[in-house]
Amino acid sequence: MKRFATVTVIGRDKTGVVARVTGFLFEQGANIEALEEQVTRGQFSMTLQASWKEHACDLERLQAGLDRLSQALGMEIKLRWFDPRRLQRAAILVTREPHCLEGLMTAFKAGRLKAEPAVVLSNRTDLEPLARRFEIPFVCFNATDRAESERQTLQELERREIDFVVLARYMRILSPNFVWRYKNKIVNIHPSLLPSFPGAQAYRQAYERGVKVVGVTAHFVTMDLDEGPIIAQESFHIRPNMSLKEIVDAGQKLETKTLVKAVSLYLTKRLDVHWGIVKKV
Repeated sequence: MKRFATVTVIGRDKTGVVARVTGFLFEQGANIEALEEQVTRGQFSMTLQASWKEHACDLERLQAGLDRLSQALGMEIKLRWFDPRRLQRAAILVTREPHCLEGLMTAFKAGRLKAEPAVVLSNRTDLEPLARRFEIPFVCFNATDRAESERQTLQELERREIDFVVLARYMRILSPNFVWRYKNKIVNIHPSLLPSFPGAQAYRQAYERGVKVVGVTAHFVTMDLDEGPIIAQESFHIRPNMSLKEIVDAGQKLETKTLVKAVSLYLTKRLDVHWGIVKKV
């Protein structure tokens, strides 16, 4: 049997970080299974998957060494053990629109999504009754300061050992500080055929521009608003004299369908992001 862990490293970019972290893990008997790192606007982030043979790792020594390395580099280094055989744990972030949350919960309950919905997080209390109906814990972080709200949210994600995040019409923009910790593990649904009509009021923008085809996009979240790698898209044609409300109603049905499809694809573990494009492998 092997033991598996994820190591995340975040901080201001400097030379030698990858070598020092991987070198230390090698000294502790680790086998590096996968490694992703990037530098954006001077900020370094790395996610590393490592494994050890059973009884081949001194847990206290490993953690103490990572703590010392964190201080020496001036970076955040976190270690999390996981069992690849267990169901992945999902956190669902919502604001006030219920359709995507209800669709996801129904899919989880029916077994169409092979994961465990561990918690619903929100900046409002509107959808608490819906989460309770599906017997899912609901936590509201309504701090007006975004940094404080995100700090509390990240603490909750860590406490509940969350593997990936779904934004089910969550109407707050996530900061780079948040996104770096879950690279290609945050799935969002946007009400347009990206890259057209990013940002807020996408249906209204499409309606006012007189487009003939409207759609929705499920994508991974990056630091650039509504520009993350696309996982799935669906569309429908605009009928003559179709009102904005009718467009929104039709679009919301597609949002739910497409978000469930995207989460299902993610859970197959057959999606690879290469140069900003999602490919099935």
